[in-house]
Parts: sequence; C-alpha cells; structure tokens
Amino acid sequence: MKQRIIILMALMLFAAGLLAQYPVNQDYQSPFVQVVKNTRASVVNIQVEYEVGAGRFGDQTPLNDDFFRFFFPEIPRGSQPRSHTSMAMGSGFIFKQDGRNVYILTNNHVVEKGEKGEITVTLADKAKHKATIVGLDEQTDLAVIKIEVDKNEKVVVVPLGDSDAIEIADWVIAIGNPFGQLGLDRTVTVGVVSAKGRANLRFGGSSPVYQDYIQTDAAINPGNSGGPLLNIHGEVVGVNAAITSTSGGNVGIGFAVPVNLAKKVADDILREGKVVRAYIGIIPQEIDADLRQSLNLDTISGVLVAKVEKDTPADKAGLKRGDVIVSFDGKDVPNVAKFRIGVANSEIGVKTPVAIIRDGKRKNLQVKLSRRPDEADAVDEPAKEVATSLGLSVENLDGEFARRYNIQESEGVVITRVQPQSAAAKAGLQAGDVILEMNNKPIGNEKQYRTAVKEAKGDIVLLYIKSYRGSYKYVTLELK
Repeated sequence: MKQRIIILMALMLFAAGLLAQYPVNQDYQSPFVQVVKNTRASVVNIQVEYEVGAGRFGDQTPLNDDFFRFFFPEIPRGSQPRSHTSMAMGSGFIFKQDGRNVYILTNNHVVEKGEKGEITVTLADKAKHKATIVGLDEQTDLAVIKIEVDKNEKVVVVPLGDSDAIEIADWVIAIGNPFGQLGLDRTVTVGVVSAKGRANLRFGGSSPVYQDYIQTDAAINPGNSGGPLLNIHGEVVGVNAAITSTSGGNVGIGFAVPVNLAKKVADDILREGKVVRAYIGIIPQEIDADLRQSLNLDTISGVLVAKVEKDTPADKAGLKRGDVIVSFDGKDVPNVAKFRIGVANSEIGVKTPVAIIRDGKRKNLQVKLSRRPDEADAVDEPAKEVATSLGLSVENLDGEFARRYNIQESEGVVITRVQPQSAAAKAGLQAGDVILEMNNKPIGNEKQYRTAVKEAKGDIVLLYIKSYRGSYKYVTLELK
C-alpha cells in the first residue's frame, strides 16, 4: 500500500510539473481556446488590387531613347511595356461598428495602394465587401478602412486593451492570414511578449517615424500584417506589423504597434480624417554612456536637446540647446522614441510640465504645445554611435576647403578630413561638418579649436556640430 501511495504521489507531481509548463483553466483546457472563439471572427482578409506602371520607369519608357535604339533598332518607335495589375494581401480586425458602417484597423503598408486601386475585405463568413480608406498614417504604419454591411448582417467587434499594462513574458495570441495566396485565413499562433519599446528599426525604404514596438515570438509571417495581437483576456494589445527574418518567414521575432498608440491614430482618423500631432520644436538626441559621463548625468536616460527651433513652443517655454529633458507631462523620459510619441500624442494648446537638467541642476518648465506645422516633416535621426579617438583635421571657415564647397557658416571650424577607422569616422563625422562648440565652449577658429583640445579635461570631448546636411547634433569623442 505504501509503495502504491508513493507511486501515486510521484505521478501527481509529474502531472503537476507538466501542467505548470502550459497555461490551463480549471477544466484543464487551454485558456487560448475561449479567447480565439470570442475574437477570431473579428479578423478579416484584405486584398488590394492596383495598377503598376510600365516597368521601373513608370510612364517614361527608355525605348524611344536614341542611345537605347542604337542597340535595339528593331523595336518600333512608340513601343513601350504595358502596365499590369498587382495585388497586396494582408490582415485587419474590426474594432468599431456604427450602424451598417464597420471600421477595420490595419497597416498603412497593406492598404495604401488602395487609394488608386480596389480594396476587398473578406469576413469570417466568406462575405466579400468593397472597402474605402478612411485615413492613412505612414508615420506609424497604421490605417483605418470602412465597409458597409447589410442591415441584418452580424460582425464581431474585438475589444481594445491597454498595451501599457502588458509585461515582458506575458502570453499573447496573434491571428492573421499568412501567405494569403495559400488560403490560410485566420491562422492562430501563440507566444509571449519578448520585449517592449523597440525602436529605430528599419523595414525597407519607408520605415515608420514613430516606433514603440512590442516584440513577440508568436509566429508572424507575410500576410499577418494588420492582424491583432491579443492578451490572455481577448483584448487587442497590438497591431501586428513587421518581422525580422533572414528567410522571409517567421524566426520568432515579430513586431506589433502598441494598441494605445493605435487608439490615438484611429480616433484622430475617425474624427478628422487624418492624425493630428502636437509639436514642440526641438531636435532631440539620444543619451549614450559617453554623453552621460560628459553631462554628469546619473543614468543613461532622458533626451538631449540638440537644437531649439526659433519661435516654437520649446523656444517660448525657455528650453535651450544642451538641456536634458528627463520628464515630460509627469512621466520619465527614457529615450528619444518614447519622447517623440509622448509629445505627438499630447494635448495641443495646454501647458505641459517639462523637467530638465541644465548645468547639473534640475529645472521645471511649462510648454504649450502647438499643432505640428507639417505632418510630413522628417524627424532628425539621432546621432550615430561614437568610438575611441579624435582623428580629425580642421580648417578655418575662410579657408580653401570652405570656399570650394561653399560652406557659409559665420562661426566654427570645418572638418576637412576624417581619419578612417577613427572614432570620428565611426561617429559619423564627415568632411564638411562644422564644429561649433567643444565642451560647451564656442569655437570661432582653428586656434580656439586647438586650445580647447589642449585644455580638455578627462577622456571625453563633447562636440556640438552642424553637419554638412544642415542638421545639428552633439557628438562625444575620446581623447588619446
């Protein structure tokens, strides 16, 4: 009897160990089952048909060019390749219904070609509807489209959750239409939140400016774009948007736009037909380890003000170049990506508290944000990473180099040469960049520059430059 009890206890412990590896409810059933039952029908298949111009030259063909015709004289003049129809496929989900109008959230890159093409949405019951674009937002890669259903036609609206509430390692569920041409509609995959706040990612030629991605290992493949990422309660916490892969398929690294960001975009689009963003008027720069040391900061966080534009909310509030923004609207500022989104989503025309570090002291300001003057304005890239030696040659602004390349700055010294493999080269400094300050002291000429180098204390030099492209930024270099 004792032996049987021991065996039974061992089996119970073994079973408990197995169950601990996987989430199950009180009926020993996966909790994902009920989530999927409640939400799967809200996911739609999106197809976009659009015309593609005649080859890479569009309407301008080289076939009538004299140089081309020298090699191919047999082609009749006036001949040109014909345009053809192409198709984009992706996913989306129903997040709102107003009478017969049904609103679907998806990615901009899924439906943007539909402006001049035709968008077809297929619901879970196989019903097909022509869709219209309500609004597109390339800056976040989000879009809202609309279909009109019959009076008695039922659809499933999925609830939107709180992406700020999710934690790394939380369970998540992705639903979408991978490889749409294969008919694998509403495929369900499960994983965890691998990371939060991913930014500065590049997805081809038109990567979103505002990035705060949720990273997940729930399988996401081409065609999943625009589908929902759900939490264990069946609420949308993200909009699946992109993958990183060497093969083009899932390798366990997928990215979703946080639903809190998507809510703001969708609300603006439904209300105004476009996204309305607030504007502060600075060029922000990331804080790295060297800048932290140069600026005597306690942590590698915050945003360095690389430039304050004139007559902007920042200028009127008293922000200055060299300030470090550590808090915005009562929330800590960890990096540039979070700061950009925080500003963009803030209320316009209302005073917002901003905490800065200036000359080693904390200072509180109030900034009244305005409407962004041009939503198409590009956001300056953060300064490139710096390395370990100076490696620069400079010249006065009245020298031959400045004259030759028409550099018309009134102060500073121009970089004429950057030594290969030096810290300056790795930091992105280039010939034509103008050094305006060193260690917060103005540089008026080559003599002042060399004096500043000799007087530099410690191992780190802080440069303030205007790049040959016209942008302003701080760069740190280590002295040898």
